[in-house]
Amino acid sequence: MTTEIDIIRPDDWHLHLRDGAMLKAVAPVSAALYGRAIVMPNLVPPVRTLEDLRAYRSRVQAALPGDTRFRPLMTLYLTETTDPAAITEGAASGELTAVKLYPAGATTNSDAGVKDFSRVHEVLEAMQKAGVPLLVHGEVTDPAIDIFDREAVFIERVLAPLRKDFPALRIVMEHITTEEGASFVGEGDENLAATITPQHLIINRTDIFKGGIRPHLYCLPIAKRENHRQALRKAATSGSPKFFLGTDSAPHLVSLKECACGCAGIFNAPVAIPYVAQVFDEEGALDKLEGFVSRNGPAFYRLPVNEDRIRLRREAPDPAIFRSVDAGEDGSVVVFRPDRPLEWSVVSD
Repeated sequence: MTTEIDIIRPDDWHLHLRDGAMLKAVAPVSAALYGRAIVMPNLVPPVRTLEDLRAYRSRVQAALPGDTRFRPLMTLYLTETTDPAAITEGAASGELTAVKLYPAGATTNSDAGVKDFSRVHEVLEAMQKAGVPLLVHGEVTDPAIDIFDREAVFIERVLAPLRKDFPALRIVMEHITTEEGASFVGEGDENLAATITPQHLIINRTDIFKGGIRPHLYCLPIAKRENHRQALRKAATSGSPKFFLGTDSAPHLVSLKECACGCAGIFNAPVAIPYVAQVFDEEGALDKLEGFVSRNGPAFYRLPVNEDRIRLRREAPDPAIFRSVDAGEDGSVVVFRPDRPLEWSVVSD
């Protein structure tokens, strides 16, 4: 039995750092473990222009420890008024890593997202030409579509036509949650990839309602049936370079999770790598862990892998890893803790 593994330092290809006091509270947590992270732009107001991007990057960097080597990779929030020239300029300067597509109303702070996809074709053409990836929140927002079917319908209505219209555009279908998502990406060409979160590898929709409503297991896209969870585990541990880690760590104050209309989002930054290691261990695929968390993402983004390494050990972590994170006077953030023991730890010795 493997008791210890050494891997290239991982990256997080989907991370919410928020802003203000929350940013200061959670940014050091991710910086302590990851080499880089794709930073989501769904602030209030969103990061829509290069000026917004530069200002937010400065705030992120100010929130990081002084000795960190962590590199935030910045993104723009795609709207129907996004300027194609900003894509060209941001790509040329290296400031812009990707552009995020939120269908309007799909998730937290997505009201400024896209409603009419024909109105962003010029931007997508600029992205295709400049080699800037499109990061897709893959859910339709049609109220007639059941929340558990929105990813599959998005593939049919939006993503498949988009790929036909822009065949050279590199697309990441983020936080996939379904068999349909895993199959669509797995069968696609080298310009299509997907991120998978720890929570969607670990919980299914039943877990959200086990013994009552579990608001800290609620995220969007919502966890699906067990067959979908198993499909994601198979994809993640397959060794395919098309799948890589995006934690979608998304902090919200306890007061905003435990209320009549709780926010969607799971804060998993402190525990994501140990939980993913546990999944790969359970699937007999520890030899493929480094690919999923450290190699596949950089390859898709055309970046080098990190130069340093981390070590994981088969042992229960210090319970302090689950301690709520203090987000200042407004409150705290609960760390992802499903109903199962954690048997792997990141070790520093």
